[in-house]
Amino acid sequence: MLAGYQITLPPQTLETAEGKTREVLDKALKQVGFIPNMYANMAHSPGVLYTYLEGYAAFRKESGFTSTEQEVVFLVISRENGCEYCVSAHSFLADKASGVPGEVTDAIRDGRPIADPKLQALAEFTRALVASRGLPDRTQTDAFLSAGFSERQILEIILAIAVKTLSNYSNHLFHTPLDDMFASRRWVDTR
Repeated sequence: MLAGYQITLPPQTLETAEGKTREVLDKALKQVGFIPNMYANMAHSPGVLYTYLEGYAAFRKESGFTSTEQEVVFLVISRENGCEYCVSAHSFLADKASGVPGEVTDAIRDGRPIADPKLQALAEFTRALVASRGLPDRTQTDAFLSAGFSERQILEIILAIAVKTLSNYSNHLFHTPLDDMFASRRWVDTR
């Protein structure tokens, strides 16, 4: 899904960036090993990209979720927000880096239930948090907690929602082209 308006600022590069923009792009390069198209756009506001990088790293390191569970959270949020770039990128990461079974990733991409009950509970609760703007009902919350997750992990999902909202909304407005490395898992929102 793309915004009706497209931001026309050109992507930032390490060669063209200066000051804080250069600093945050250097940080991104150290964190992921290259500058994704999304980061090159987000860098126009160093605060946006810095907040994204820090929040993303904190979620990855401290959320208490497994790498598979982390990808479920990121994929559900990005799908709910209609971000074709992030669903594509996280599908690729799920396959290549996080070891998520393909049927789990594909179920999320297609809006189908996940066969694994714990991952399904995580996906449903994440979806409920996004859809309700942080106002899940007692039944949704009880189902999440009964699946073996903790109240602290509710806050970690909120962190993931904040991070993905920064990237999803930026991608909507920039009409960010998908990096070639993610093309094998391109996702198009047909809802």
